[in-house]
Amino acid sequence: MKHLPDIFQAICTKRSSGKANGNEPTQEKTTKQRRGIKAMITIVLSIVAAAAAIGAYIGYQCFAITTTSKAMVYVYPGATAESVEDSLATHYGASFAKNVGKIMEAIDVDWSRRTGAYTIQPGMSAYRVARCLTRGPQSPVRFTFNNVRTKKQFAERVASQMMMSADSLLAALDSDSLLAAIGCNRNNVVAILQPDTYEFYWNTSPQKFLTTMHRYYTQWWTPERLAKAEALGLTPQQVATVASIVEEETANAAERPTVARLYLNRLKIGMALQADPTVKFACGEFAARRITAEMLAHESPYNTYKHAGLPPGPIRLPEKRTLDAVLNAPQHNYLYMCAKEDFSGRHNFTASYAEHQQNAARYHRALNARGIK
Repeated sequence: MKHLPDIFQAICTKRSSGKANGNEPTQEKTTKQRRGIKAMITIVLSIVAAAAAIGAYIGYQCFAITTTSKAMVYVYPGATAESVEDSLATHYGASFAKNVGKIMEAIDVDWSRRTGAYTIQPGMSAYRVARCLTRGPQSPVRFTFNNVRTKKQFAERVASQMMMSADSLLAALDSDSLLAAIGCNRNNVVAILQPDTYEFYWNTSPQKFLTTMHRYYTQWWTPERLAKAEALGLTPQQVATVASIVEEETANAAERPTVARLYLNRLKIGMALQADPTVKFACGEFAARRITAEMLAHESPYNTYKHAGLPPGPIRLPEKRTLDAVLNAPQHNYLYMCAKEDFSGRHNFTASYAEHQQNAARYHRALNARGIK
C-alpha cells in the first residue's frame, strides 16, 4: 500500500494535468473574457451616453428654447402641419418652427377641422406651442370698424379681419329668414351694426356673427334709451336712420345734436325731410358736392325729396354717440340748414324759409366762385 502523502501528490498531479488539457479555463482565457466584458460594457455605455445626448438635445430643442414675443397664428381651412409650420416660421424663424412641426406630426390632429386663431405667448417652448396649435383653445380676436356706408363695405371690412368671406356675410345680411329671427329686414339690418370694437372667434360663421352683433345691439339699447326713443315716436331702427342722415349732413360732432333736432322737428310737423344725403345714397353719388335736378328726380324710396317720412333704413352705419345725439337732441325751432359759405364744414340754421334761401344763395355763389359743379 502506498503511503498517504504519495496518494495525495498523485491526485494533485492529475488535477493539474486536467487544467492543462482544457477542462478548466486557463489564465489567458480568463483575461480574454474580462477584456470582452469590458468592451461590451464600453459599447453599452457609449450607446447609453449617445442616447442621453440625443435625448438631451431633443429636450433642449423642445423645452429649453422658447418664444421671445407674442404672435397670433391663423389656421386656415385645409391647413396641414407643414402650412402651420410655415406660418409659425414668419414669427419665430424656420429652426424653431421646424421643431414645432416635428412635434405636431407626432400628435394626432384632424387639420380639416382645426381652424382658428391661436395666441403664442412669450416664453412658450416648442412643445407648448405645438400643443397650443393642435389641442389648445382658440383666442378671441378684436374686430373694429367705423366710417362705413353700405352693407357691401361692411362685409368687406369684416372679411379683411376674420375668416369668413364678404359674399357669405352679404348672403346672411340678405337672408329674410335669418333677419326675421332678429327682428330686422334687408333695409334696416345695418342699424344693429354699431361701429365699435368687438371680440369674436376668428372662424365665427356669418350667422353666428350676425346674431352676436344683434346681442351687442340689444345690450346697448338700455331701458332708458328705449324710453327716449319711444318719447320721440321712433323705433331703435328709426333712430339709427335719423342718426345716419345726421352723420352724412355734418362731420362736426358738435353740430350733430342740433341737426338731429332739425330733422325731428320736420318729422313732427309732417314736413318732407328733403335731406341731400338721402339723395346721394339713392344715386350712389356719395362724393357729390351739388344736388342736381337729375338726382332729385331719381326714383328711390331713399329719395326724401320725393317720399315723405324716413327712408326704409339707415344710409350709413351711425356711431353710438350720434344715436345718443338724436336721443338727447336739444330743443329748438330750426327747420332749415345750409352749409356755410366759408367751407368750414359748419352750417347756418334757421326757422325761416326766406332766410334759408339767402343762406343757400350765398353758398351757391361760393361754389360757383370755386368752380364746383
